[in-house]
Amino acid sequence: MQRPFEGIKVLDITHVLAGPFAAYQLAVLGADVIKIENPDDVDQSRYMGSDKDLNQANMGTNFLTQNSNKKSVTLNLKTEQGRGILKQLVKESDVLIENYRAGSFRDLGLGYDDLRELNPALIYCSMTGYGQAGPRAHHTVYDHLIQANSGIMTTTGTPETAPLKTGIQFMDYATGTMGAFAISSALFQREKTGEGQYIDVAMLDVAAILSASHITGYSVSGHAHTAKGNWHRYASSQLYETKDGLLMLGAANPGQHRRLMKALGLDHLAHETYEQRDAQRDEETQSITEKLKEKTAQEWETYLQERHVPAAILRTMPDMLGDPHLDHRGVFHHYENIESIGTGATVPIAAFTYQDGGPQIDTPPPTLGADTDQTLIDLGYSESDIKALRESGAI
Repeated sequence: MQRPFEGIKVLDITHVLAGPFAAYQLAVLGADVIKIENPDDVDQSRYMGSDKDLNQANMGTNFLTQNSNKKSVTLNLKTEQGRGILKQLVKESDVLIENYRAGSFRDLGLGYDDLRELNPALIYCSMTGYGQAGPRAHHTVYDHLIQANSGIMTTTGTPETAPLKTGIQFMDYATGTMGAFAISSALFQREKTGEGQYIDVAMLDVAAILSASHITGYSVSGHAHTAKGNWHRYASSQLYETKDGLLMLGAANPGQHRRLMKALGLDHLAHETYEQRDAQRDEETQSITEKLKEKTAQEWETYLQERHVPAAILRTMPDMLGDPHLDHRGVFHHYENIESIGTGATVPIAAFTYQDGGPQIDTPPPTLGADTDQTLIDLGYSESDIKALRESGAI
């Protein structure tokens, strides 16, 4: 079956993680994505990652993560010739994504109002830290800055260790996912109206949405959520030591709580109301602590899940990657060997599956400018034209 975005042409003028990931989610669903970079100021993710040699070769692991299925074209948009080429590409494209400083593309004459004159059906998505307008629209940020500025860090860790940033760049990938959703929605809208759309995605807005339940709670009670570490209101829904490792319990609702207490032989603590559970929290914590030390984490996970009690072993990332369930889900694609880097790599595909026509990897991440010449030839440029553009610094 045809994938959802086959035939959709996307210009990906983004860098680092959030913007490239938004374009990547379209690419694995079949979109024809051209990644555009300044030949003298490449996407910084090309020289970021866990392997120094790959960083030096402009193929860092941060770049490899979200650039499969894309073509690579170099354009210097600070030159008139570079902007002219981009405008030619815009005329035959469906989507343009950029994540540079607010207003910078408008200053180059490449803003939405400029480009929709060339293509009224264009979906134009700008992704920044704080959006295109407002007191902090001009600020430059990264994932960890938004974590700090949004209040998320004050809720992470324990009362003694907070504030803490998370160990992963979850804000980047959440923003990229939100951007892909917004673009997909705009494309669907265009099917009805025939009109293009301008999308303004802000990382701070995404952080606020991710904090939604805490924000609503604060609006009602006036009490801000604080760092509690692994502590939970209910003793049956937090982290415990076992005979050989740690186990997270999640028996939150009354039915789960009753099943947990019965499974542990603690029937006398299986009360019906939340108020009763609040009153016995200390006793319940001590009883669960003593009981879980009798078996291994794996034994408890199996035993409790068989009784429909939420429980999960605390695993490391290597443990998680070795979990056969993850392989079954097909979340990742493993390249045995990417010719351009001389080694294999594991990259994400998507966090969902389709029965037919779903996300898939077709081509490896491209080397810088690998598709520049062919793209220009397709636009009608001759070999001598391309040579002159390269000598002028436009490509």
